[in-house]
Amino acid sequence: MTPTSFAAAQPADLELIAEFGKCAVANVSDNLDRLRGAIGLRPFHGAAPMAGRALTVKTAPGDNAYIHRALDLVQPGDVIVVDGAGYEDRALIGGIMVAIARKRGAAGFVLDGAIRDIDEIAGGDFPVFARNVIHLGPYKNGPGAINVPVTVGGMLVHPGDIILGDSDGIVAIRPDEAPATLAATQAQARKEAEILASIEAGTYTGAYAK
Repeated sequence: MTPTSFAAAQPADLELIAEFGKCAVANVSDNLDRLRGAIGLRPFHGAAPMAGRALTVKTAPGDNAYIHRALDLVQPGDVIVVDGAGYEDRALIGGIMVAIARKRGAAGFVLDGAIRDIDEIAGGDFPVFARNVIHLGPYKNGPGAINVPVTVGGMLVHPGDIILGDSDGIVAIRPDEAPATLAATQAQARKEAEILASIEAGTYTGAYAK
């Protein structure tokens, strides 16, 4: 893994991202053929959902030098997506880096690795999704790369992808598939609302099984 120049991510439509932010991750996943998701990553913050565009980072295991570089590039609405190779023996970020990301307008962190300062993170509403918690701090030597395709929890993420997160986990949507996926997800939400209403009314006849 060699350092890369910092190419700008292609921005996703902000209104589209805002609409996705109203959707449940599970419903979006259903409309991506239930094939896409970050396995083993979970939220460590409060219940706040997350929606934004991917600023991707690839790090050496247990090293956060390039996450610091990404924080110097972050734009409002970016989700910092870190491929840490699933390494859990050193924390990649903690409370200070979360504070920096929040102040600079980031929409959240997704890390295939560990974090620390969990009491501080869990007590806040800034979205942080990761694999585990450990007190041991990171190396700061590199190498790394920014705005390259990465993998988190087995899910491929490209720079500029729409990243959604809630209590169920994380999903990535490519900008070119986003409008159709959003429409299908909204239709599913309407159908599920109708099913719930029929259950409440006592008229449910097995529609959810179809």
